[in-house]
Amino acid sequence: MIKRNLLVMGLAVLLSACGFQLRGTGTNELAIKELDVSARDAYGNTVTQLRQVLENSGVHVYTGAPYKLVLINEKETQRNLSYASAGRASDIELSSELNFEIQGREHLPLMGDKVQVQKIVSHDGNNLVGSDSESIQVRKEMRRELVQRMVVRLQMLTPQQLDTLQQNADNKAKADADALKAAQEYENNTPKQSPVEVPVE
Repeated sequence: MIKRNLLVMGLAVLLSACGFQLRGTGTNELAIKELDVSARDAYGNTVTQLRQVLENSGVHVYTGAPYKLVLINEKETQRNLSYASAGRASDIELSSELNFEIQGREHLPLMGDKVQVQKIVSHDGNNLVGSDSESIQVRKEMRRELVQRMVVRLQMLTPQQLDTLQQNADNKAKADADALKAAQEYENNTPKQSPVEVPVE
């Protein structure tokens, strides 16, 4: 019995050291507890998966939350790393890139960045159906990894950091508004020159 308990404890320590996390243990919790999430494609696979992962991590995702995560653009590309000779497969690099922005009050941008995933697959010219099927599966795995990387980025943010970013954004917006107002007042108070009259001979 003691040996079995020691074995279970040792296995748990080993798994945690490898970064393994059990579902529902709360290890994926974010400091941000409320977040609005939007994307150009409101029902796209990436934003749908991201909402689910965030909600499973204890985040209340709803419209009108204090902070908003905007998925600006998702781009998928591929490039050949090698060209196949007769009877050989070529290597192709698949890349997925997700640009995002976090907005605060009055839709002011607080920060923006991107997350990216790359995978290399083999493309067999003699088995196009199999190669295409593998690429589709790899793209699905890449999307899941992209979502996980997005969550990791959010885990790095604290409410205190967001408050500081919001204060900086508020100060910048006020400075811009004051500068615009001063420029408008200067223009309004500057005497307008009368058109020069050319004497008629």
